[in-house]
Amino acid sequence: MQVFGNVATQPERKRSKTTNKDYYEFRLAESQRGANADTCWYSVRVMKEDKPQFDKGDFVKVTGRLKTDFYLSREGKPTGTLLIIAFEAAKIAKPASSSVATEVTR
Repeated sequence: MQVFGNVATQPERKRSKTTNKDYYEFRLAESQRGANADTCWYSVRVMKEDKPQFDKGDFVKVTGRLKTDFYLSREGKPTGTLLIIAFEAAKIAKPASSSVATEVTR
């Protein structure tokens, strides 16, 4: 799966309880255009020990495997989130605004 969206939380370093390896996790907001313009929220786990080269608010491309993550909330109610186990997460540079001058020759 591939998702484009804005980083909603600063990437946070965490440690896997099973493998004892570090990874980074953040929330991602994907906005759609058109008839269904609702924002879709994802939790993203970047399974690399190196800190991602982006911050909260940046526009990123995430590629990985989608799964659902179910757990009990602080109130004890069952809840869940869409989780992307990412093997790639990269900042997308916005193109610099440039004016293209065209010449009309006769």
